[in-house]
Amino acid sequence: MLIFDADDTLWENNVIFERVIDEFTGWMAGPGLDRAGVRAVLDEIEAANARTLGYGSKVFLHSLGECVERLRGRAATAAERARIAGWAAAFAGERVELMPGVAETLAELARRHELLLLTKGDKEEQERKVAASGLTGHFRGVHIVPEKNVATYEELTRAYGLVPETAWMIGNSPKSDILPARSAGWNAVFIPHQHTWVLEHEELDPGDGKVLRLAAFGELVEHF
Repeated sequence: MLIFDADDTLWENNVIFERVIDEFTGWMAGPGLDRAGVRAVLDEIEAANARTLGYGSKVFLHSLGECVERLRGRAATAAERARIAGWAAAFAGERVELMPGVAETLAELARRHELLLLTKGDKEEQERKVAASGLTGHFRGVHIVPEKNVATYEELTRAYGLVPETAWMIGNSPKSDILPARSAGWNAVFIPHQHTWVLEHEELDPGDGKVLRLAAFGELVEHF
């Protein structure tokens, strides 16, 4: 069975966050603290909030507000809160931008294999993106979870009666897609994305023969 990540594997996602972060760091930077310094503070706040609040644009906007307060040393003003709220529009579209080759590649793979979709984040937000993608017909099941860890993969193994050695997790995140899948005994396909969220970065073992590394999504048809 082939199991697919969604954000930044099937469609663009983090690039939207990065555009907002670029505007935010430009706004917050000033004497004594450059853009990189602002980003470091925001990354720290996002990492903490991801553990307690989860993922998605609502948590992200909350983190921006928290970052403003930490950097300013006071509560955010009404004008500052309004500016942050204005960025919500960047995440509210009813369309998603599929990665190159995704539609035709999934159609081809679905003729030969059973496919699942596994994504993490805010359930309502992820459901909207899945529906907008037009891809749901290719998947036997769609799973939206609060976190993708070893327990998540083990639960899917039990739910579908998978043989771990024949299951493949396909995604762009070492932290959420590759490493926990390997720890659960699955194989993995790593398709890097230049805009993968910094908090999803982890080192992969270059000697792990159970991790297939591809440069583009369309290459999957050459291996499966």
